Amino acid sequence: MSKDIRPPFTKESALAKVQFAEDAWNSRNPERVSLGYSVDSNWHNRTEFFTGREAIKTFLTNKWARELDYKLKKELWCYTDNRIAVRFEYEYRDANTGQWMRCHGNEYWEFAEDGLMKRRDMTGNDFPIKEADRKFK
Repeated sequence: MSKDIRPPFTKESALAKVQFAEDAWNSRNPERVSLGYSVDSNWHNRTEFFTGREAIKTFLTNKWARELDYKLKKELWCYTDNRIAVRFEYEYRDANTGQWMRCHGNEYWEFAEDGLMKRRDMTGNDFPIKEADRKFK
């Protein structure tokens, strides 16, 4: 479980934390994903700011209702004692239009001593792609 990987991070533990997050997000299960975050975790996701596991679950439920066939890849960018930065890329099909989209961005994570993420800052940019141009199938 992700909370068993605690700061201070080594390269190996940071890579494991990133892989855990990628696997959880690709499950598209808001309950599973939320368990990697502290109960009072602070999120900045594009233009949205919110706090807490319940808000995380609501956000993810709404996200995956709009972003169908979601597939994500995360890459460790750097790490320090209790922080990790990742580069990510994901693809999804827009629920309203059927248009395939790709998002590129960065996330900055800060962890509590118990290994749960207490802060997540995300920036990303979406752009349309052709289904034939998908990377993640």
